[in-house]
Amino acid sequence: MARTIRAPQSPMRTPTPDWRRMLADRLLPWFGRHQRKLPWRQSRDAYRVWVSEIMLQQTQVATVIPYFERFLAAFPSVRDLAAADEHEVLRLWEGLGYYRRARQMHAAARLVASQHGGVFPDTLEGVRSLPGIGRYTAGAIVSIAFDRPAAILEANTIRLLSRLFAISGDVTTAAAQSTLWQLAEAIVPPRKCGVFNQALMELGSLVCTPKAPRCEVCPASELCAAFQQGRQNEIPAPRTRPIFEQVREAAVVVYQRGKVFVRLRQPGERWAGLWDFVRFPVAARRGASLRTELADKTRQQAGLAIGEAKRIATLKHGVTRFRITLDCYRAPYERSRVHLPAEQWRWLAPDALSELPLSTTGRTLSRLLLEN
Repeated sequence: MARTIRAPQSPMRTPTPDWRRMLADRLLPWFGRHQRKLPWRQSRDAYRVWVSEIMLQQTQVATVIPYFERFLAAFPSVRDLAAADEHEVLRLWEGLGYYRRARQMHAAARLVASQHGGVFPDTLEGVRSLPGIGRYTAGAIVSIAFDRPAAILEANTIRLLSRLFAISGDVTTAAAQSTLWQLAEAIVPPRKCGVFNQALMELGSLVCTPKAPRCEVCPASELCAAFQQGRQNEIPAPRTRPIFEQVREAAVVVYQRGKVFVRLRQPGERWAGLWDFVRFPVAARRGASLRTELADKTRQQAGLAIGEAKRIATLKHGVTRFRITLDCYRAPYERSRVHLPAEQWRWLAPDALSELPLSTTGRTLSRLLLEN
């Protein structure tokens, strides 16, 4: 006869050893049968685990897979990444967004190469000392790559733990996060902890979904306090929907003699380290005031005097809390000199733009130039 273990009824109660063993005993076989065949699971190499975890931050698995495969083909080891030019790294990252992740990963690879002999650290402290690696990512790396007991807490496991322990209210508060981390640490088994952590994330992704969780096929439903209370659809509490700010910008493709002007975006600017066309916020919508604003701001940003600007496209995209309407123009170069340092700007044929890392909208605009 199967033994019944009651689910904890309070989020502050530490799960019993029997409950922890039952969770691991049910979760690990389930993961063995149902885990997705993902490219970063082909080995426990710390470098591969690290790259995948950084790419997966705020990005869907299906989106990450082709990027991961291209990135590993170009930089098969941490030494290869450390030796790469930053522009090459950003070019392969192009389209994933949050480019700070790529720059920090490049910086971390150089530290591993220079200070650790190209061998990835195998302790939480060593991993967390690297740029761009926080508590969750460090726990994922050392548990998956080195089978060290370490807790993880990300979107899927936050939802899963909230339901297992019936944690009501806003799980993004400092108090709730502290409780969740304590629970995550309490349930990690002494062995196979990397597989266990992956199973937690997989269960949250495939079964314990945000809406309509599939409790009828969940291996942990008997241990789940929210399920026993019939509250799995209300836990965790829904997050407050963000308020987006509408912004209007212009991108000006300045051209002369078959080439277009691009500039390197600087630290402190959006998409720092990427190349882009002249781009700025605009207030005017049409007519003479818009023409004047386009000309004045192009001169201010790059030192270029332009002729009449003609709109060629309007692109809409989002960046963090902003929803941006980008009107794209092409305008002939007339006179004056670029006032940017020489290494921060170039005149290039449109087909040469494929060699540079561009923002997503910059890449879309470059394709429009080639098509026309």
